[in-house]
Amino acid sequence: MQGTGWRKATASAGNGACVEVKPTENGVWVRHSLEPHTATLYFTNKEWAAFITSAKYGEFDVSL
Repeated sequence: MQGTGWRKATASAGNGACVEVKPTENGVWVRHSLEPHTATLYFTNKEWAAFITSAKYGEFDVSL
């Protein structure tokens, strides 16, 4: 179950296997939706903006 403030993409897999984000005033917390009590990552607003921009422009696209 999602805790307060956590949200995941509307396009996430039906099995719940995705990441959840929790925006704060100074940054964003990220965790695995199926393992919410394990490792959680924190990114500053600047780091998160750089990641989102890079993802939108395909920097992380992988061809297998």
